[in-house]
Order: sequence, then C-alpha cells, then structure tokens
Amino acid sequence: MAAFAEGTPCWVDASLPDVEAGKRFYGELFGWTFGESAGAEYGGYTQAYSRGRNVAALAPKPDGRMPTVWGIYLYTHDAYACAARIRAAGGQMVMDPQPLGPYGTAALAADPGGAVFGLWQPGTHHGFEAHQEPYTYCWAELYTRARDAVDVFYAKVFGYVPEDQDDDGSGVEYRLWSPPGSAPGAETAVLGRSLITDAFPEIMPAHFLAYFAVPDCDRSVGIVKRLGGRVTADPFDTPYGRIAVVADNQGAVFALLSESAGQPAGPPGPA
Repeated sequence: MAAFAEGTPCWVDASLPDVEAGKRFYGELFGWTFGESAGAEYGGYTQAYSRGRNVAALAPKPDGRMPTVWGIYLYTHDAYACAARIRAAGGQMVMDPQPLGPYGTAALAADPGGAVFGLWQPGTHHGFEAHQEPYTYCWAELYTRARDAVDVFYAKVFGYVPEDQDDDGSGVEYRLWSPPGSAPGAETAVLGRSLITDAFPEIMPAHFLAYFAVPDCDRSVGIVKRLGGRVTADPFDTPYGRIAVVADNQGAVFALLSESAGQPAGPPGPA
C-alpha cells in the first residue's frame, strides 16, 4: 500500500456516547459493516468497513464531557518529531505520541486557533484502505478564526503549499493546502482552510470538518433525518458537487458530498 504524504488525512474516527447506536446509524446511512471491538486496552475501538475495506472507526467517549465529534488524523512518518514541530510552531499537544500495540502511534494536537487534530504514524494499520469513493471519506476542511496564525503554523509543521481560491461572491476566503513538493492547486490539495465568519454562531469552536462521498446528497440527507440526525446546512450546489452538513443522532457533525457527471474532480470548497 502506498504511503500517504506527510500531513495528509489518512484516517477518521467518531467519538460517541453510544457506539452500538453509531453502528446502527452509519450502517444504514453508508452501508458500513463493523468489526469486533478492539477491547478495553484499546478503548473499545471498533473499525468500520465498506465492501470489506477499513474506512473509519467508532470509539466510545471515555469521558462524557468530551465532545461528540468526527476526528481527522494526519499522516506522519515520525509522530515524536512532528509533536516537537507542533510545539515549536505555537501549537499544543493534547495527547503526546502513544504507541497502540502493533497498530501504530497516535497523538492529538491543537493548532494556535484551537482546532484539534490527530497524528497517525502507521504500524500494521496504514490508514484508509478505501477513500475518495462512495460511502468513504473524501475531503476535510479546517474552520478557524485565527487565519494568519494557522497558515504559518501548518506551513511550519507540515510544509503545506497554499493556493488561495478566487472569491466566488460569497465573501468567504478559502485556501487549499497541498503536500510539500507538489504543485499547488485543486489537483494536489489534501485539505481546505476556511474562516469562521459572522454567519456562524459565536460559540462555534475552531474545528475540522470531515466529508463523506455519497451517490445522492439529497437522498442521504433524507436518511439522516429519518435516523434521528439533523441538518445544519441544507444541500447546495458547488462547482465540485452537491454538499450538505449534517449531524448524526448523537451530535457528531460531518458533511456529505455527491459529485455530478461532468463536474471537475477536486475539493468542494467551503460549506
């Protein structure tokens, strides 16, 4: 399996109050199947599969005060060195690098704007076995109020190559990040960076938003509603497809994206 480039999203998981309820929700929404719990020593971590390939995981929250959220993990070949770069660039480590048996080494960090993300240094678990196809992860965006600080931070930590997108009239500034050594632009981008504007609630924290590809965005939104989830942004069209932002029936927020025939491949842009 080809390695991910440094700083590329390579895994996602949902921290939930009730994993069994999560399995029912995502099993019906995405058709995922689930493996056995990894056991107490690994926090009850449960892998999700699409057509037999691992695509995500669900985990029980160890503390009810922790957020119910989809987490993004960025690939690193050396979690300890990456943690040192994060501290030097003005970020904080929420959880220092921690070996997880033979599977790999994980860590959690916060950027200068407060957005939390994970690090993953693979062992036997390399990350996604499938992504960028229906019912799998396809994109992620950072939403922040600290534009200048986070732009400098991610450039120092991961060496991202930026490209700012033309204003489409929405007034929302949007930046694409590509891995170091690549040409900037939609063809190589691995993450987007948007801003939390006055259109968002004042209490909204900085965060990463995970996107999942679906064949029909509106149909999937209907399933979310039927399963007890809610819609935070109704389906709308972009040059890259139709998008909606939803929350599952326990409150974890994520986005849905369906690409239409004839639309260019690439990142969807700000929701």
